[in-house]
Amino acid sequence: MRKKILNVSKYLIFLLLGLALLYIAFRGIDLKTLWQDLIKADYRWVIFALAISFFSHLSRAIRWRILIEPLGYKPRLINTFYAILIGYFANLAAPRLGEITRCGALTKTDDIPFEGLVGTVIVERVIDVFCLAILTFIIFFAKIDFFGSFLLQNIFNPLSEKVGKFLPASGWAWMIFFLALSLLVLFWIFRHRFSHIAFFQKIKKLLIGLLEGLKSVYTMKKFGSFVLHTIIMWTMYFLMTWLMCFALPETSSLKPIDGMFLLVIGSLGMAAPVQGGIGAFHWIVALGLTLYDIPREKGLVYATLNHESQTLLLIIFGSIAFILVFLKKKKTYIAPDSKTVP
Repeated sequence: MRKKILNVSKYLIFLLLGLALLYIAFRGIDLKTLWQDLIKADYRWVIFALAISFFSHLSRAIRWRILIEPLGYKPRLINTFYAILIGYFANLAAPRLGEITRCGALTKTDDIPFEGLVGTVIVERVIDVFCLAILTFIIFFAKIDFFGSFLLQNIFNPLSEKVGKFLPASGWAWMIFFLALSLLVLFWIFRHRFSHIAFFQKIKKLLIGLLEGLKSVYTMKKFGSFVLHTIIMWTMYFLMTWLMCFALPETSSLKPIDGMFLLVIGSLGMAAPVQGGIGAFHWIVALGLTLYDIPREKGLVYATLNHESQTLLLIIFGSIAFILVFLKKKKTYIAPDSKTVP
C-alpha cells in the first residue's frame, strides 16, 4: 500500500511540475488566437513530419535489435517495434517509465531476460546523449554569437549555477560514496551468507544482466549497421523538426541550421523530468524562436503543433501496440545459437 502511495505521489509531482511549466509557457497568451493559428496551419507538412517520425521509431527498433543480438537472442522486428512504441506511450504517463516498460514488453513477447534488455537501453541512452552533445557543439560554434548566447544564458549558465550550489555538499557526496563502497565490500566478503536470501539473489541477477547488456556494444557483429541507423534516426529527428516549420508562415523561412537548433533545444525540453516533456518543450522552443524575432505567441503555435501532433501519434500507435502485445501469445522456436526464443 505504501509503495502504491509513493508511486502515485511521484506521478503527481511530475505532473504538477509539467503543468507549472505549461502555465509559465502560456501565461499571458490569447488562447483563442493561438487556436485560430493552429487551424490555419498547413497540415500537409505536419503529416509529412509525422510520417518521418513514424519511420524514426522503426529505425530505433532496428538499432535496438542489433544491440540485443550479442545477448544470444534475435527478437522479431515487429515485436521490437511494438516495444519501442509502448515505451514512448508509457513516457506520457511518467518520465523514464518507458525504458522499463519497453523492456518488459519485449520480455513478454520474446522471453528475453529483462535485466539484459535494461543494459542495452542504458547503452542506447548514452549513445543518444553523445549524439545530442555533438549536435549542440555544432550549432554552438556554427553561429556562436547567435546560438551561443542563447545556450549560455538559458542552459549552460543555469546548469553551472546548480552544480555550484551542489559543490559545497561534495563532502557529503564523498561520505555517501565511501559508505556505499564499504557496504559493497562487506557484502562481497560475506556474500555466501547472504546468497540464500531472495532479495540479494534478485540484485545479483539484475547486476549480471546489466553487465551483459552493457557488454553488447563491444560484441555486436553489425557495428556498421548500428552506426548507420543511429545516423538515420537522428537525421529523421532533424527532418521532422525542420519540416514542421513549413506548416506556419512565421517559421517557414527558417534554414536547416535553424532546424538543427530547434532539434537540440527541443530534445533538452523533452529530457526534462516531466511527462512527455509537457511544458518544458513548449517553453524552451518558444523562447528559442524569439531569437528570430518570432513573437512568443507564434513560437508557442509551432511548439504546440509539433509536440501535440507527436503526442497524438504516440497515443494512437502506442495504445495499439500495447493491445497487440497484451493479446499476443508466446510461440517458441530454436534460434541458430540454440537459445529458445518465441
